[in-house]
Amino acid sequence: MVNNKLAIIGGSGLYDVEEFKDRELLQLKTPWGNPSDKILKTNYKNKEIYFLPRHGRGHFINPSNINFRANVDALKQLGVTDIVSVSAVGSLKDELPPGKFVIVDQFIDRTFARNKTFFDDEIVAHVSMAHPTSNGLMNACEEAIKKEKIDYQRGGTYVVMEGPQFSTLAESNLYRSWNADVIGMTNMPEAKLAREAEIRYASVSMVTDYDCWHPDHENVDVQQVIKVLLGNAAKAKNMIKNIIDTFESHIDPKDPINNCLDVAIITAPEKRSQKTKDKLKTVAGRVLNK
Repeated sequence: MVNNKLAIIGGSGLYDVEEFKDRELLQLKTPWGNPSDKILKTNYKNKEIYFLPRHGRGHFINPSNINFRANVDALKQLGVTDIVSVSAVGSLKDELPPGKFVIVDQFIDRTFARNKTFFDDEIVAHVSMAHPTSNGLMNACEEAIKKEKIDYQRGGTYVVMEGPQFSTLAESNLYRSWNADVIGMTNMPEAKLAREAEIRYASVSMVTDYDCWHPDHENVDVQQVIKVLLGNAAKAKNMIKNIIDTFESHIDPKDPINNCLDVAIITAPEKRSQKTKDKLKTVAGRVLNK
């Protein structure tokens, strides 16, 4: 029987969940370097839960410099099977005002300065990203959001920009022409790496602003983002606790994410050096050590 373990990755404004009283901070090492910060291990309602602030506690890592590979590898070392990302985003649609939550189900990756795969040396793998989030985990997020009576949208496309600067008006209007819903800087390559590590992934995005396209609203700035985030902090933390309560009941044991590497690795076995297999043992040892 699989021991399902949940990790929460907190974005801007979410650096801790103070309600987690049983606390242990873990400093893990990975072949890819160090994670963003120490990982909080807690036991909440008899469930082992992990929390990692992707920007570090105190927000000292900009989006381009987040070590996404180390973050995902470290969580995989801890036996994490499910990740829920909680992020701040800008809205690209009138009907998604500040304060609304979006359960994202698609991404457009516009980043260009990040390491996006674990398989970049000797061993090549191509995982499917057609459906980048776990439907079961999305169901758990939706149930948790409904319980808190939070205004939300199920489904939406998240444009991931490189940053750290916000969009130009031309960029914002371009993304709107693509019918994208929200824009942020961090869910890619996080979602891609979670897939390569066979970890189910879901993204809950908290709208903080209208980027810069809306004629009736000021252009986004940090103070505006923080103000909305502080207003949503309690709701987000209650949502997280609700997800912990029920996520296991929504897991599909036949979810293709669980074994996606079975059909992803294309490199011939004789070309796979032991050094590279050792480097990939956490994320891909299940298939490489057969």
